Amino acid sequence: MKKTIFIILIFAVSIFAQESKLKLSGNISQDLLISSNNYQFDDSESNIVFKKRSPMLAAGMSVVLPGAGQFYNEDYWKTAIFVAIEVAAIAAAIIYYNKGEDQVASYEAFADSEAGWNVDKYANWTVDNANRLNSQIPEGAPVLDIFDNDGNVIWSRLNNLERTISGYYSHLLPAYGDQQYYELIGKYQQFNPGWNDFNYDDAYNYGDPLTPTFLWYADERGKANSYYDYSSLAVKVLITNHIISAVEAALAANSYNKSFKAEVKVQTNSIGYNRIFYPELSMSYRF
Repeated sequence: MKKTIFIILIFAVSIFAQESKLKLSGNISQDLLISSNNYQFDDSESNIVFKKRSPMLAAGMSVVLPGAGQFYNEDYWKTAIFVAIEVAAIAAAIIYYNKGEDQVASYEAFADSEAGWNVDKYANWTVDNANRLNSQIPEGAPVLDIFDNDGNVIWSRLNNLERTISGYYSHLLPAYGDQQYYELIGKYQQFNPGWNDFNYDDAYNYGDPLTPTFLWYADERGKANSYYDYSSLAVKVLITNHIISAVEAALAANSYNKSFKAEVKVQTNSIGYNRIFYPELSMSYRF
C-alpha cells in the first residue's frame, strides 16, 4: 500500500514537472517543495473605500438639533459651541418671557388698585372740561351724557365723547381689561387725569407735566416690553443657530469629501495551498 501511494506521488510530481517545465532532483520531498513554491494562483486585490460623509444628512441633523451635524462630522469642539448656544438661547427666551409676564401682571394689578388709574375720574374730568378742550361742544350737549342711572360709565358713549373732542384726545379708551387698555393709560397724555395723584382741579392741557404715577407706570410698562424684546432676541438667536449649524455642517461634510481620501487595499497571494494576505492602507488629505 505504501509503495502504491509513493508511486502515485512520483507520477503526479513528474506530470507537474513536465507541464511547468520544472527541473526535479529525484528526491520526493525536495521535488514536492519546489512544485508547491512555484505553483501560484493569480494575485487578487480587494479595495475598501472609506465612506464619505453626507452633506444633506449633516445639515438635516443640525436643523433638528444644532451641533448634531458637527458631531456626525466628528467636529466635537464645534458641537460643544452650537449646543451651548442652543441651551443659552432657550434659557434666555424662557426666562425673559416669564419676567415679561410677571411684569405685566404687576403693573396691571397696580393700575386696577386704588392708587392706580380710575375710569370714573377720567370720564368726569373729560365731561367737565369738554367745552374748554373743544369750544364747539356746548354745556349740556347730549354727547356729554356718558353715565347710566347708577353713575357708571357707558363705554361707547365715552368713546364717542373722546372722538368728538378730538384734538389731543387722539385715542379712544379700549375696553376694560384689554391689553391695549393697560398700555394706553400709561402711554398717552390724554389719560393723565385718570391717575390717582392727578389734581382734579387743575386746568390740564396737552404738554403739561404728567403725574409721577403716570411716569412710574410708563417706566414699569417699558420694563415689560424690554423683557419681551430680550426674549424675542433670544428666539432669533435660536433660529439663527439652527441655520448656521446646518450650513456649517453641510459645508464641512462636503469639504471633508473633497479633501480626504482613504483606501484599504487587501492583496492576496497563494503559495501552494496557503493564501497570504497583504493589507495596504492609503490615505491622503488635501489642505
